[in-house]
Amino acid sequence: MGRIGLISEHASPLAALGGVDSGGQNVYVDELARHLGSMGCEVDVFTRWDDPRQPHIVTLEPNVRVIHIKAGAVAPLRKEDMLGVMGEFTADVLRFMRSEGFPYTLLHANFWMSALVAADIKRRIGLPFVVTYHALGKVRVQHQGSADQFPKARIDIETRTMREADGIIAECPQDFDDLVTLYGADPAKIAIIPCGVNMEQFHPVHQWTARTQLGLNPRERYILQLGRIVPRKGIDTVIAALGILTHHYDCTAHLLIVGGESDDPDPVKTPEIGRLMQIAEQERVAHRMTFTGRKRRDQLKYYYAAADVFVTTPWYEPFGMTPLESMACGTPVIGAAVGGVKYSVAHEVTGFLVPSKNPAALAERLHQVLADSAAAETMGENALRRANDLFAWSRVTEQVAAFYDAVIERQPTLSMEQAKVQS
Repeated sequence: MGRIGLISEHASPLAALGGVDSGGQNVYVDELARHLGSMGCEVDVFTRWDDPRQPHIVTLEPNVRVIHIKAGAVAPLRKEDMLGVMGEFTADVLRFMRSEGFPYTLLHANFWMSALVAADIKRRIGLPFVVTYHALGKVRVQHQGSADQFPKARIDIETRTMREADGIIAECPQDFDDLVTLYGADPAKIAIIPCGVNMEQFHPVHQWTARTQLGLNPRERYILQLGRIVPRKGIDTVIAALGILTHHYDCTAHLLIVGGESDDPDPVKTPEIGRLMQIAEQERVAHRMTFTGRKRRDQLKYYYAAADVFVTTPWYEPFGMTPLESMACGTPVIGAAVGGVKYSVAHEVTGFLVPSKNPAALAERLHQVLADSAAAETMGENALRRANDLFAWSRVTEQVAAFYDAVIERQPTLSMEQAKVQS
């Protein structure tokens, strides 16, 4: 397979998770790189250098390196503002490749700006690339409208890179349909390969043990919401459902909300927390919920295991890794029937699917799970089995590696001397 270059301009595998720009893509790149490395593949991850305390090159595993690429000032930059420095990013990646002797067989771009970098490199030196978009501009605009702050050029860039890519990874059937119907992508180029879950990192822990670890009441019923705290994640729907559950069903439960831009819940650093607190006051459930702040990844399994049910109700979701993490911990999931969530959650088997932005439907399913512990336990067992059978990272990486091989086999041979001349 040779050496693979993973490009992830804004989502570094070294970043702390839970913030606005740190989430599923960071995990995807990190896990895929590590698992490819464990298979004997050499992998370099190219990501924007945003912290001067980080060295230029960081070794993650014996075969895996993170290469920090100079693009603009070495300082944080919102992903919505990064397009203007992608030319510098591309030039610095090419400089690094040249210094290494152009050893790469394939590039795997992650997100549309990384796809632009890969496409421009392909035009320069003929290096093939595949792309996982993780989210699509046309879908985002459908749901966010004028609130979308990405440059208008995004959709044109996505259309161009889909045409020029040698392969495209769709993360679920909905993603495949969106690529083909909204953009006219060539279905022959597309493989449906889901995101994965690390079954060693996320695994069942006895609920009492998990609650003791977190200092939670062992006799309380807990609902968990975990991930980025931004409006599109629909956490306001969960809080409104908690209000219905409390005041209509007379069901006592406590909502844990894990995530944010800081280790402590701070409405200044995470403005969405302030808005959600106001909603909690309006719903008269502020005393029934806790914002925990951002947590280390090695702590998350305890939150999943401590919960009676995990809830995720985004407006849209290209895939969504948190349902998989919950399932790997043996905790049932109630999720919005959108995007990848409706692919990972098996309705009435591993949990329930509900309409997005529908607190009443969510409250009804929450009551159903919390009122029947035996059924909830069965769903948790089914969830664990489904996670292991379909979404373990070892299985997913094998599929990605096979896709790489198929793409590489279709390429004309490009000698090293040709690559040097074209560069």
